[in-house]
Amino acid sequence: MAEHNDKGKMAEELAAEWLIGKGYELMDKNYRFKHAEIDLIMKFRGILIFVEVKFRSGTGFGFAEEFVDFTKKKLLVKAADAYVHEKDWHKDIRFDIVAVYKDKSGNINFRQFEDAFY
Repeated sequence: MAEHNDKGKMAEELAAEWLIGKGYELMDKNYRFKHAEIDLIMKFRGILIFVEVKFRSGTGFGFAEEFVDFTKKKLLVKAADAYVHEKDWHKDIRFDIVAVYKDKSGNINFRQFEDAFY
């Protein structure tokens, strides 16, 4: 597996642990529907939350959250629709982005963008 894939999976694990620490419940990881994949599906206060995780080891090329483009959002919404139908979910949903940053000292920091798009 390529190094960037390893870092992405590590970031997803860290983000899931961080969200669980905030009281979120992990429902699913790496849910696939056709060409789309949802990194994390969480539940918090009765809301089903579809989370896109982005990792960066710096901001020289831009902030992590800026890399969720129109096409990616469209794919995430399609996959979320499939998941909602599959699970027969009838309550609210939300799309979040969790940015995972690793600084030069190796410290990990998180930024969560709730209700980032729809």
